[in-house]
Amino acid sequence: MTEQKAPSKGILKKFIIALVLVIIVLLGFTAANYYFKYFGPNVTGKQQYLYIHTGATYDEVLKTIKQQEMVKDTASFNWAAGNMNYTKRVKPGKYRLLEGMGNRKFINMLASGTQEPVTLEFHGLRQKEQFAGFISKKIEPDSTSLINLLDSASFVAKYGFTTDNVYTMFMPNSYQLYWNTSPDKFFEKMYKNYEKFWTPERKQQAAAINLTPQEVSVLASIVDAEALHDDEMPIVAGLYLNRLKKGMKLDADPTVIFALNDFTIKRVLNRYLSYNSPYNTYLHTGLPPGPIMMPSVNAVKAVLNYQKNEYLYMCAKADFSGYHAFATNVADHLVNAHKFQQVLNERNIKR
Repeated sequence: MTEQKAPSKGILKKFIIALVLVIIVLLGFTAANYYFKYFGPNVTGKQQYLYIHTGATYDEVLKTIKQQEMVKDTASFNWAAGNMNYTKRVKPGKYRLLEGMGNRKFINMLASGTQEPVTLEFHGLRQKEQFAGFISKKIEPDSTSLINLLDSASFVAKYGFTTDNVYTMFMPNSYQLYWNTSPDKFFEKMYKNYEKFWTPERKQQAAAINLTPQEVSVLASIVDAEALHDDEMPIVAGLYLNRLKKGMKLDADPTVIFALNDFTIKRVLNRYLSYNSPYNTYLHTGLPPGPIMMPSVNAVKAVLNYQKNEYLYMCAKADFSGYHAFATNVADHLVNAHKFQQVLNERNIKR
């Protein structure tokens, strides 16, 4: 019987080398697959932002990412999200998407809540409803939730306002806040800016003219609506303060337009003056209960730093420059008013 020869050492060596090479290839493939799933470019750049609403689940986030084609490979994103435990760490917010971002970087951003702040700028908005609608387009809370707080007597009272004058709290400025800021936090931020503006010195200026900060802003809203040019605001403010001191009605046309809620009116006719509204200063003495628009900071400063003058009457100049002709007596005022009415008639401006 022939004795079987043992495999040669050379063959065994080749087998081991081949096995090692296979393992290396498999490990390399696994490492490459791991790398690309975590670090490979996946964000498409088709959308600039990912908005995650308060209370959203991971499944809802994944659905949004898939539907809006935010990543090339949804499966790899889902795999990475599971491995990084993001499915249980969803945070609401507005997230900036950068084309070529890998899953790991993308998920780390979402899980840490690293949002891009929203820059919010507003000025000259006439009504609370208009303001709430504008804000709701910039941050997550809808206009209804904002209006509900503006109209809540108990809520605004916490800040020292009424539902009529709470609009004076919002000072035109540039603000930075997060998209998912709650209505309550939004009000807190606005109030902090309001308090920052109303320094002890400015409060003293208001007290010197027998007005509260809210009343200053109410008057400023009328001044702002009347004066098209900032350099005329202190003169107009001085005129209205003169009328207030004398107990005269303000007779401010913009308050009638606000009361009628018709901002297309260019000529305030006599029949409008009897419209029954607490905002109609042709009917009621003193300031209206709230502002007729969001006054500019310059208008508020113009009231606090009003020009001391003897004017009691004003009328738009007939040259349509946007400036006013001022008068200390009725006779001169009627002359100015007649000139302006003539021009209106010539231009066929009837209302």
